[in-house]
Amino acid sequence: MAQVLEFKLPDLGEGLTEAEIVRWLVEVGDVVAVDQPVVEVETAKALVDVPCPYGGVVTARFGEEGTELPVGAPLITVAVGAPASAAPAEDTGAKTEGSGNVLVGYGTSEAPARRRRVRPAQPPAGGVANGTGARKGPAADEASAAREVSAAREMPGAREVPAAREVPEGPVPVISPLVRRLARENGLDLRELTGSGPEGLILRADVEYALRAATAQGRTASAPTAAPETAPLPAAPTVTGPAAGGIRTPLKGIRGAVADKLSRSRREIPDATCWVDADATELMRARAAMNAAGGPKISLLALLARICTAALARYPELNSTVDMAAREVVQLDQVHLGFAAQTERGLVVPVVRDAHARDAESLTAEFARLTEAARTGTLTPGELTGGTFTLNNYGVFGVDGSTPIINHPEAAMLGVGRIIPKPWVHEGELAVRQVVQLSLTFDHRVCDGGTAGGFLRYVADCVEQPAVLLRTL
Repeated sequence: MAQVLEFKLPDLGEGLTEAEIVRWLVEVGDVVAVDQPVVEVETAKALVDVPCPYGGVVTARFGEEGTELPVGAPLITVAVGAPASAAPAEDTGAKTEGSGNVLVGYGTSEAPARRRRVRPAQPPAGGVANGTGARKGPAADEASAAREVSAAREMPGAREVPAAREVPEGPVPVISPLVRRLARENGLDLRELTGSGPEGLILRADVEYALRAATAQGRTASAPTAAPETAPLPAAPTVTGPAAGGIRTPLKGIRGAVADKLSRSRREIPDATCWVDADATELMRARAAMNAAGGPKISLLALLARICTAALARYPELNSTVDMAAREVVQLDQVHLGFAAQTERGLVVPVVRDAHARDAESLTAEFARLTEAARTGTLTPGELTGGTFTLNNYGVFGVDGSTPIINHPEAAMLGVGRIIPKPWVHEGELAVRQVVQLSLTFDHRVCDGGTAGGFLRYVADCVEQPAVLLRTL
């Protein structure tokens, strides 16, 4: 007999707890292969395709496009054929079908360990029992799979429910938290419903059908009709004017993740900022000389990153994180350099792994790769997390300075403004030079102002005299 396996939203890793359905790639009744992408979801980190580890016929989808699902909530159910050997479904030692690759670019190492059994469907009211439980062989398997697909496509209103049906005892057959919330918000008792899903599972369509039926009978399942006549509380002011027509934008996806992280940073980190102007004329000339020598072009961001890693080698306190549970400052060995990138989907911070071990060419190539992935929304969660220090080049927006918010749980962020011609005293004479403003926002728990000032001064010295870097090469 065919089995219906439930595929749940997998653990996407890196602290992600939910995802929004952007686009379904399959319909109910479609035949899917193992590892075929079935849905495109947006996490707080990126857009990802989620492949199904089972092959078979899609019997149900959970959630509409735009719905947020928590990790562990059902995504789809798939009716698969019976295994070659008729091993009992309860045998926990049996190997589960499917590859276990539940996320493109960020999968798990093994397949899910649970299976769900499909019990023979109860004969409809007035029908004749045909003893399907006694049938054997491939014909019975095909008929069972066909019944599963038919049941998934059937509308809840197409069945006749006996009027004298008793309310069942025990747990309500509901898996999706969205279905529970929909019923709770409308005052609907789920025990009174008959589910149309596998093994009587109550689906969202069942709840919506019950609410429509209640409305058609002239009543709502949520509250008495007298509720709308309740007068507002006198203390509540009436909103008038332009504020009444404001636009509300949900804080979800990347925007919601950024809001949560920045709010946490402001709550937990006692930050301070120092800044300095620097003459970047020699750095610009050095870059022009590098690019004139042939080979891959070196980006300005790569040179600034190389200066950052050299400064962190001198002042490693700023490459730290604070463990408040243990009340310890944890100084990190590797420099995983994050850089702020503005995309159509919002602000993201891709991370260059082991930036301290890369030269300017390697940094340039990695910045280009991650920037392109950020623009196309193909960054993996692993490429967006784990940073130890952030470089923020807000000069691309045409501004000189900023006091950025630290990217929690890091301890510091270097900001770089635009490089523009300004009057500058050079070698005792007034001249027009390429000037940039540098700022450092740091966690005052990990160091004092002397360390932060020393770091920023070293960065400024390298910008003004790139030859200073030769001491660390």
